[in-house]
Amino acid sequence: MRIAIGADHGGFLLKVRIADFLRTAGYDSLDLGTHSTESVDYPDFARAVAETLLRKEADRGILICGSGVGACIAANKFSGIRAGLCHDTFSARQGVEDDDANILCMGARVIGPELAWEVVRAFLGASFSGLERHQRRLAKVAEIEKGGLQKSRV
Repeated sequence: MRIAIGADHGGFLLKVRIADFLRTAGYDSLDLGTHSTESVDYPDFARAVAETLLRKEADRGILICGSGVGACIAANKFSGIRAGLCHDTFSARQGVEDDDANILCMGARVIGPELAWEVVRAFLGASFSGLERHQRRLAKVAEIEKGGLQKSRV
């Protein structure tokens, strides 16, 4: 499994730790930057990770910024990207199993490196269940991405 990883300056130090963990665990990772703590803009790295996944140059992505929120919002603007902000193993695993999440977002100012690694392991170790109810819900998400689902079904 190839993992694209990116971070802004707020997530840089955690990204370095996670990238080291990935290498040690035998994952093929692609570091898309940033490469220092100099101030940069998180949407640039969300774009880099999202586009890498959409071009099928990586199987999953990890994005890290200060809170994780900005990177998650930016990544989810790309059709076909399902990014989840997770700071616990349950959400990381379930996000993949039920929602077919393909990018994990984390906040370096929220989570420490050891717990972050546990969250990453849960995310990477999970597989989409493919259950009908989850496929149906993802089809509705795809419809929203296309500008459909104009009438509320609630």
